Amino acid sequence: MSHVLTQPTPLLDYHSEAIQTLIEERGWLDLTPFARIGAAYDFVREEILFGYNAGDALPASKVLADGFGQCNTKSTLLMALLRGLGIPSRFHGFTITKSLQRGIVPELIYPITPQNILHSWVEIEFEGRWVQLEGFILDNAVIESLQRRFPERSALCAYGAGTQRLQDPGLQWEGQSTYVQSTGINQDFGLYDAPDDFYARHRQLTGLRGFIYRHFVRHWMNRRVHGIRNGKVPSIGGRDRSRAATGVAHL
Repeated sequence: MSHVLTQPTPLLDYHSEAIQTLIEERGWLDLTPFARIGAAYDFVREEILFGYNAGDALPASKVLADGFGQCNTKSTLLMALLRGLGIPSRFHGFTITKSLQRGIVPELIYPITPQNILHSWVEIEFEGRWVQLEGFILDNAVIESLQRRFPERSALCAYGAGTQRLQDPGLQWEGQSTYVQSTGINQDFGLYDAPDDFYARHRQLTGLRGFIYRHFVRHWMNRRVHGIRNGKVPSIGGRDRSRAATGVAHL
């Protein structure tokens, strides 16, 4: 199984020139397994900013070229880097409630967005056990902005975060599982050897809705994320603001 979980796939294209150059220039192959994981994890968490790509089923090299990503695309890139470093990894697919993206999705279109949104995290084999990694999705500037905006809160399910530990989310790689959107999860699709297998069965935002998202809505969402990163956290009105700020625990 570990052999399968270190292989490249069309999406986990770690043999691409860009990914091989990154690994070589950073000297990651000279590190211990613990440090390799941490280096790849920190790179995807901080140097690939939180943002919305043109789709979910993008090759890792494309996510790297974009320089930003959300849960699914950042998962693909992290898995590719880990496999390129000899670390077995697998893909865990879910959906999250759309309330987790309240404040990022413009209020004008929020009512017509899908109730359930595809989500994923990465699981790695480390020291004879499986560790779940989700904490790489939001870059630290987004987290710190939300902490300043909601200093009294520990639970938050909005603005891209789904956590019961907003003020101390424990996102650093220390050999243990990390989470940052897990309280928004409302359906578990299980484990897959690679994201390719997941997207062969689960796709979202196709047809006209997908066209509108790719060409218009995601750019609007990315501008809002940029604002949050720079301390401009938009208000969420009415009853939904209270629900989102409180958080929705599903795990």
